[in-house]
Amino acid sequence: MDITGAAAMVTGGASGIGAAVARRLAERGARVVVADLQVDKGEALAAEIGGEFAAVDVTDTDQVREAVDRAAALGPLRVLVNSAGIGWAQRTIGRDGEYGSAHDLDAFKKVIAINLVGSFDVARYAASQMSRLEPTESGDRGSIVTIASVAAFDGQIGQAAYAASKGGLVGLTLPVARDLSAAGIRYNTVAPGLVETPIYDFAEDPAAFKEQLGASVLYPKRLGTPDELASMVLECLTNSYMNAETIRVDGGIRMPPK
Repeated sequence: MDITGAAAMVTGGASGIGAAVARRLAERGARVVVADLQVDKGEALAAEIGGEFAAVDVTDTDQVREAVDRAAALGPLRVLVNSAGIGWAQRTIGRDGEYGSAHDLDAFKKVIAINLVGSFDVARYAASQMSRLEPTESGDRGSIVTIASVAAFDGQIGQAAYAASKGGLVGLTLPVARDLSAAGIRYNTVAPGLVETPIYDFAEDPAAFKEQLGASVLYPKRLGTPDELASMVLECLTNSYMNAETIRVDGGIRMPPK
């Protein structure tokens, strides 16, 4: 599918994998809406790639719809990449067996709301816009990629909320692709492993921590780069025979329990 001159929307596009995807899309000639809550980073990236920034909380359906309309105003909206998401780490029960130390239910709901429900909300609006378009020469009206995680398959101790949200995204892939097939819209999911993003900056020595994590990767023994993930996302978006798949991009890692 040729995306030259098309509009694209990337949620969570201000940093990490989303930013790398936004740059790749702009290089291929798309007009990109960087949808994120990080205003400074989002506006800077949008200016860099000749796109537009939209402040979007994916749990606010009105903001989602407005951002989709804004993207559609730039050109035919043929691309959506759902990269917005958060993490959370907490065991299901506490060591003392008290109810009060069990997993924070509001935190669980928040992770599901952002990672899973938010991604579906953006997809349903973007796909509705795509369905109104004339097909490209390849027959596509549009293409959607959602970013999950290997935690969907190898969820670790304390990752109940995160793994459930990402597992839900994997579970959405086939039925949503089937729903959208009649409109000529493809839907795929990419599941990253350990990727070099600011998520690890909490560590006392981030470089040493990332080196330790990278040693657990099958090969190459390092963290992946956002651009390596963006490359796979772009392939899923533009390869017109790529549909209804979840692809792990993880260097062969299988996450241990902790």
